[in-house]
Amino acid sequence: MVRKDQWHLGYLGVSEAQQINRGDGVVVAVPDTGVEPHPDLRENLLAGTDILSAGSSDGRRDENSHGTGMAGLIAAHGQGANVGALGIAPGARILPIRTSLTDQDGDSDNLAAGIEFAVSQRAGVISVSSVAGPNTRLQRAVETALHANIVIVAGAGNAPRDGSVGFPAAYPGVIAVGGIDRSGNHAAVSVTGPEIDVVAPAVDIYSTSIDGKYRRGTGTSDATAIVAGAAALIRSKYPYLPAREVAHRLTATAIDKGPPGRDDEYGYGVIDLVGALTADVPPLGFESVSAPAGGGSSTTAGARQGEDGSATVRGLATLGVIVAAGVGWALVRRRRRRDDPPPRISH
Repeated sequence: MVRKDQWHLGYLGVSEAQQINRGDGVVVAVPDTGVEPHPDLRENLLAGTDILSAGSSDGRRDENSHGTGMAGLIAAHGQGANVGALGIAPGARILPIRTSLTDQDGDSDNLAAGIEFAVSQRAGVISVSSVAGPNTRLQRAVETALHANIVIVAGAGNAPRDGSVGFPAAYPGVIAVGGIDRSGNHAAVSVTGPEIDVVAPAVDIYSTSIDGKYRRGTGTSDATAIVAGAAALIRSKYPYLPAREVAHRLTATAIDKGPPGRDDEYGYGVIDLVGALTADVPPLGFESVSAPAGGGSSTTAGARQGEDGSATVRGLATLGVIVAAGVGWALVRRRRRRDDPPPRISH
């Protein structure tokens, strides 16, 4: 049974998280190799588009299996109790966008066109499990999506093929995802860098595949889809929360790994689904009246500035935690560790 092989479900406490929320009402766009209507996925698979064929088909075909696997990690509903694959947000809907033929084929213009389509369809989350060159069109598409209040989650890249965090993960405002192994430690396949925001399981990840079968994958692609599912849960539970606050909630509740605080292997830590859905997290706007964003202290050294001069999510996530702690936010006084007690719950 594939469900028994999906070790990441137990590791992340998916069952408990899904008692709180299942991602209903959220559309997650998946620009990838297409998404086949697998029995575990077909009930929430929308008609999308095929960039490779100039929109002549609806994206619901996949000759590679990568896109179908990513979609399953996000939103597979299985076939009854413990039968088939289960996604992080089985109530969410998948918008398939065929932008590549294989998982090695990251064309910048095709990916940009896919993101543009996702914006036109008002997706709530865009999950990009690929790396492409940072050309002007792709950058413009990412910025347009962010300005449209869409959460963008992207894979950092896989070693040794990728030497550093790739694009679009490296763009400010995009949630850059690295990977961990079954032991919760940095996965050797995951690249590292100052852009990493959070990490998720990335080794021996089972999900849906083509022809009604299942696949096992290793890489930041899988971790990205898992985090995209987490973003869908948050968007469903907090439908009026801006995209940058969704990202902030993920980083502020992440469980710290490695050296205390943010680091280049784990970012702010391993995603905590239950914490992200229940913790009291001070909003990003709070620290803007307490300390200058991107100011001279070491707590803001990693903050990157957007075009409007405001620090982006990547820098503000830590700033919000540290500044809030100074005025009595007990929950986030320091980064949480795996052995810490659970976060304080909102009532």
